[in-house]
Amino acid sequence: MPGFLVRLLISALGLGLASWIVPGLAIADGVTLLLAALLLGIVNAFVRPILFVLTLPITVVTLGLFLLVLNAAMLGLVAWMLDGFAIAGLGSAILGSIVVSITSWIASWYVGPRGRIEIIVVRR
Repeated sequence: MPGFLVRLLISALGLGLASWIVPGLAIADGVTLLLAALLLGIVNAFVRPILFVLTLPITVVTLGLFLLVLNAAMLGLVAWMLDGFAIAGLGSAILGSIVVSITSWIASWYVGPRGRIEIIVVRR
């Protein structure tokens, strides 16, 4: 359970950062931010793998760049499902998904598979 909460907060951090940086991406308040992070996790767990398999040929042809559009579509789906979370267009969705992905990627360096913060000590 703590691992789930840590990952939820990391996603919320990424979404909050994206709404602050990316023009055209707006989140109303903190509760909406947490709900958007929760919905994004659910959508990425259930919908994204199905769409990934269906769009695999175009992903291969574009050398993986179509994954940016797929991630933006998942963010757009969350914005469509949740009042208080708005995305102006495809460009804002793509930039927002890039910010969320980079934030999650950097945070995953410090968070282990069970959601605990890990400290690596290098001894010489």
